[in-house]
Amino acid sequence: MIDIHCHILPGIDDGAQELNDSLEMARQAQSQGITQIVASPHHKNGSYDNNLQDILTEVNRLNKELVREGIDLEILPGQEVRIYGEMEEDLDVDLLTVNNTGVYMLIEFPSSHLPRYANKLLFDLQLKGIVPIIVHPERNREIMEDPSKLYRLIKEGSLSQVTASSVTGRMGKKIKKFSLDLISHNLAHFIASDSHNTTTRPFDLRDAYETVEKELGTSLRYMLQENPEEMVQGKMIDKDIPERIKKKKVLGLF
Repeated sequence: MIDIHCHILPGIDDGAQELNDSLEMARQAQSQGITQIVASPHHKNGSYDNNLQDILTEVNRLNKELVREGIDLEILPGQEVRIYGEMEEDLDVDLLTVNNTGVYMLIEFPSSHLPRYANKLLFDLQLKGIVPIIVHPERNREIMEDPSKLYRLIKEGSLSQVTASSVTGRMGKKIKKFSLDLISHNLAHFIASDSHNTTTRPFDLRDAYETVEKELGTSLRYMLQENPEEMVQGKMIDKDIPERIKKKKVLGLF
């Protein structure tokens, strides 16, 4: 398995705080059957800035430590970019695509809302050859209230990734149901751990795939499990036509 979103690099954001934390996370990931992890430290989120070159340096350093410790796991470079208006200008200087292939980029929205310029910016990034991957849309309040806003972004070419802990129910029944709705309506194309540590934000990837298989069927599980393999190589992923999530009508008593 490949985990495309994880905060495993030590000491640069709110994930692993020191090398031992990173090694513990790596061992937990290995026990789940994960063979590659895309390190995706926060960037431009108001608390952390981690530019392209610094991430490449830290990934190289951690891979050497994993070899030294005999942990059979490879770290790939990535970046979780909080959406901001000047992203286009920073593409070749500051921003990092998944595995540095120049194709896919992990993009985060604020948890409370969807910026009004998001549709245009994500479309403009695609014109420059970047495929935006919207991370954890199931935890965005505005998208939860109106899933059609995510539908429009996916219809226009963006992809999305739900969090493993959301799928398993660790983050609550409501978020679990919404995550499975996104997957079943072809509005989510990846599952990733978004792991920050081995306790409160662990790797739930295997359990998440098993949940998808149980709730939605084997074919969806394997599509979601295979998409990261194509994505880290910069290849086209498997996806179906997105469908709208219909809101249930609330009937009042008169």
